[in-house]
Amino acid sequence: MRARLDSSYQSCLDAAYRYLSYRPRSEFELKVHLRKRGFNDSSIQDVLLRLKEQGLLDDLAFAQFWKENRESFSPRSRMMLQKELRQKGVSPYIIAEVAEGIDEEASAYKAAQRKVKRLASADYDNFCRKLGAFLKQRGFNYEVTRHTVNQLWHERDKDA
Repeated sequence: MRARLDSSYQSCLDAAYRYLSYRPRSEFELKVHLRKRGFNDSSIQDVLLRLKEQGLLDDLAFAQFWKENRESFSPRSRMMLQKELRQKGVSPYIIAEVAEGIDEEASAYKAAQRKVKRLASADYDNFCRKLGAFLKQRGFNYEVTRHTVNQLWHERDKDA
């Protein structure tokens, strides 16, 4: 019986290592993944404990990674980032700590800069409508969106 438990634990640990090898995960994500793979709760708890001890499972580090990744590749509003982290099972305290330093204006500007290139030939109305909708999908509020759209339109005018 002991060998069977060790075997289940080792299989669970191997599955966890494999899942974590792609990118950092929250504790909740890993737990859900291992349950879907059919591992028992006892093995999952033991594996989670071991991974925490090894420093491979840390919700604060994961939330920090997620924030930095979003800021670099796909900027989102503070509200949207908080929603994503909640969906990944990160605690509200960690979410509040990580989301505290987000500059909404800078994030909106960075997100919109890529989109502006595709709107080079758009007139003012189309530019405002399309860029505004894009920023709204990213979770930015009206004030931030309006300010960013106007700023980029004026910059575009100066460059033309």
